[in-house]
Amino acid sequence: MENRPQWGTRAGFILAAVGSAVGLGNIWRFPATAYENGGGAFFIPYLFALLTAGIPLLVMEFTIGHKYRGSAPMSLGRLSKGSEWIGWWQVAVAFVISTYYAVIIAWAMSYSVFSFNLSWGEDTGGFLMGDYLNRIDLDGGAIGDFGSLVPGVLIPLVIVWAVTLGVLFAGVKKGIEVANKIFIPALVILFTIIVIRALTLEGAAAGLDAFFKPDWSKITDGKVWVAAYGQIFFSLSIAFAIMITYSSYLPKKSDITNNAFITGFSNSAFELLAGIGVFSALGFMAAQQGVPVSEVVSAGVGLAFVVFPQIINEFPAFNELFGFLFFGSLVLAGLSSLISIVETFVAGVQEKFKISRVKAVVIGGGASALLSLVFATQGGLFFLDAADYFINQFGVALAGLFEVIAIAWFAKELKNLQSHANSMSDIQLGTWWRVCLGLITPVVLGYMMFDNLRTNLTTEYEGYPREFLFSWGWTVAIGAILVGVLFTIKKRANSTTTSSSKGVSQ
Repeated sequence: MENRPQWGTRAGFILAAVGSAVGLGNIWRFPATAYENGGGAFFIPYLFALLTAGIPLLVMEFTIGHKYRGSAPMSLGRLSKGSEWIGWWQVAVAFVISTYYAVIIAWAMSYSVFSFNLSWGEDTGGFLMGDYLNRIDLDGGAIGDFGSLVPGVLIPLVIVWAVTLGVLFAGVKKGIEVANKIFIPALVILFTIIVIRALTLEGAAAGLDAFFKPDWSKITDGKVWVAAYGQIFFSLSIAFAIMITYSSYLPKKSDITNNAFITGFSNSAFELLAGIGVFSALGFMAAQQGVPVSEVVSAGVGLAFVVFPQIINEFPAFNELFGFLFFGSLVLAGLSSLISIVETFVAGVQEKFKISRVKAVVIGGGASALLSLVFATQGGLFFLDAADYFINQFGVALAGLFEVIAIAWFAKELKNLQSHANSMSDIQLGTWWRVCLGLITPVVLGYMMFDNLRTNLTTEYEGYPREFLFSWGWTVAIGAILVGVLFTIKKRANSTTTSSSKGVSQ
């Protein structure tokens, strides 16, 4: 009899998968990416990428987890004897991401409080870098120095980890499922209120025009298509062990393909909602300043913690409430994703060393929480920026490329996975699915990797010192691969991942 934890309901699983996919990047990355790559025209390559890479990869990972009933390392090891290391590589990537992702959520939590009296003042950039983060180079230090811990980051960081680990201690059904049933509906409600309010602002129409107006000349630019695939890939939580782990908790009778379509389209719907809200607000800001929308477009940390506080300052009424709703939305989106990220290495450690879930949470989650203190120092922003860039470019994307090549080209398991998914699902997979994963996805990811390597070997990211980039960029990305290999060499307690373990498959 199988003793694996299971989701209580199908809705619980879908909300958890959507919660993992919907994160900070949906709000602060997608709108600017779409705008810079053709506006309304970008939605054609974006939809093509969703249907030829995003959903096919989701189906593949859902099927692997459901069929082989284990964490990413165990499931990939059962699928193909030589693939366990890819699973551990993905787990190591997730571990790195969790250490700094928690800190960004802590910033959002702080800014939720700052919203009550608009503590950031008029110089929002100066407040973020100086007053709040107390950035090391503004205090006489240099990039690469740690400096002291920043209390304004440390205190909310402790709260973030207390919530995250508390949910994980409670388990899959009573912890993760319950949390996402609260977080995701709350996030959608909060953000919908933000969008409705933003649409009523002066200049909102100009912002939406800038966002949706198609630049058809961009369609023939290969970089736009690569940007679309990149957005889909990074947005859907593909290839860092999450979806394999989550789907391993599904009951035996599960509509795998339909679940993947619901997850993929829900994530894209939220990205579109975010784009409408963000560009309505940017249009308002441009109108207030008397400049074109193009001059106020931003992304990432700058959009969330510099530009949006500026927008909130300009609001005609209820500034504090709008600020709280916006940063509260970031907290909810971040927490649902962080919980899923930490679950990957909690599950991996639990299975590898045959320990209780509580011990796995203490070891895995505790180690991540301690290391996250690095990013809560005065020099933390620079460490975070370098680690985030390199682990995404040469961790997530590269691990995804290795995963799909190992399964489609070497193990030649796509037909078996297709048969398993079809036996469970109303929507039947055909040859298109195998062509997407066996040809389109590897080619696009391969080109992305080639272009990334060429760019990063010839230029220094953000102009940072080479020694700093090597220590906190390249070393982190390469180290994740080495961790994958080392954990694979260490034999699993009381078991192996030989072909005989395929007996657990459905």
